[in-house]
Amino acid sequence: MLLERIYDEDLSQASYLVACQSSGEALVVDPRRDIQVYLDLAARHGLRIVAVTETHLHADFLSGTRELAAATGATAYVSGEGGEDWQYDYAAERLHDGDRIVLGKVTVTARHTPGHTPEHLTFLLTDGAVADEPGYALTGDFVFAGDLGRPDLLDEAVGMQDTRFAGARQLFASLREVFLALPDHVQVFPGHGAGSPCGRALGALPSTSVGYERRFAWWAPALADGDEERFVAELLDGQPDAHGYFARMKQQNQAGPVLLGELPPLRALTPEVLAQGLEDGTLALIDTRPVAEVHAGTVPGALSTPAPGAVASHLAWCVDPARETAQLVILAADEASAAAYRDHAVRVGVDGISGYLSSLDSLPLAPPATVAPAELEQLRADASTALLLDVRNRSEHAAGTIPGAAHLSAGRVLFRRDQLPPPEAGRIIAFCQSGLRSGVAASALRRAGYDVVELEGSYAGWSRWRDVQGEPAPA
Repeated sequence: MLLERIYDEDLSQASYLVACQSSGEALVVDPRRDIQVYLDLAARHGLRIVAVTETHLHADFLSGTRELAAATGATAYVSGEGGEDWQYDYAAERLHDGDRIVLGKVTVTARHTPGHTPEHLTFLLTDGAVADEPGYALTGDFVFAGDLGRPDLLDEAVGMQDTRFAGARQLFASLREVFLALPDHVQVFPGHGAGSPCGRALGALPSTSVGYERRFAWWAPALADGDEERFVAELLDGQPDAHGYFARMKQQNQAGPVLLGELPPLRALTPEVLAQGLEDGTLALIDTRPVAEVHAGTVPGALSTPAPGAVASHLAWCVDPARETAQLVILAADEASAAAYRDHAVRVGVDGISGYLSSLDSLPLAPPATVAPAELEQLRADASTALLLDVRNRSEHAAGTIPGAAHLSAGRVLFRRDQLPPPEAGRIIAFCQSGLRSGVAASALRRAGYDVVELEGSYAGWSRWRDVQGEPAPA
């Protein structure tokens, strides 16, 4: 048996290729939408991708199940569990608890493990060449290394009410009835690693084991004691903010992401063409430089998504495909760099990238508006300032913020504008911890018509200034 992990550092997301080398048949689990990596991997090992599946309806990225099946002729499998509201809307084979996919001597068994989502499946792998029972588990967003998939995303991202409690109880049952019923030696390969908002405290390890989690996981004592209420309370406490674009991901994954096929080459634009497109509203620039360079001067109205880094997430924070009418232009050194950026973009459904610009030379640049910590109070007192906005995660905000600051995390600002004053109410002063997230959020709000000023150095800079002044830290 062959088991290969394909990891996307951008979204902290893992997909897997499982194969029987003797038969040459392969299955891909939880593929992303830019599928060349799987085609190349299969070719390198001399394999045929005959099946594609996913553990659940993802919220943080667009699934590549349809795309890969269409490109290879493989059979697409999706969960048939979870009830009527959680069925996929496109043609695919439905998997139910206990169903199997056979790849030569390798058997892949689906187990229904609801909790993170109602339809969630875990896949148990049995290498029939050496064993007659499962030795590996692909747990998706059920069990991570050191953590569990959060059960509150339906409330946080989709707008449902109080599903977190039922989800937490389902997770408790799934752990007891499926996960902990497995032998300790079973190796666990989760769908996400550290940095993903799909859990509270995911470990950075690529895998774990049933025995290790049974002994050392934070949830193990509550399971050992059968204390469901304790488990629910501990699980729901301190979950991170869910990004605003997650609702769109759920909807598109359920409907079936639009097939991309072979993408056309990205055209190289001249500064003159970009300038004309910016003026008539047909083009929008995505500035991929570091925050410090953007603050030294950028194209007015440009979106800021510093690369490398969390390109896909940041782009999804500041582009709403349902509202964006302009074609997107990437600031990139060459076509290869621009194409790599586009690969990240399609993972979150931002498909409108049509070209790239290699340099900002000859374009009129201006620095985004900023305010120094020493001048913050004076600007806040100005009648034209409507809001001081902390765009960090709510746990960071709760641990200490600038007195009087409102909170709306950077991944939500574009999609929760009902929580902001209208643009005509006055300027917003934005900050995060270091300036990166507030730079992304501020650029999105400016493009949406808001007057946004960024706090120089953000909260860290303000804290250093406060300490020099000898002022007490905020409660």
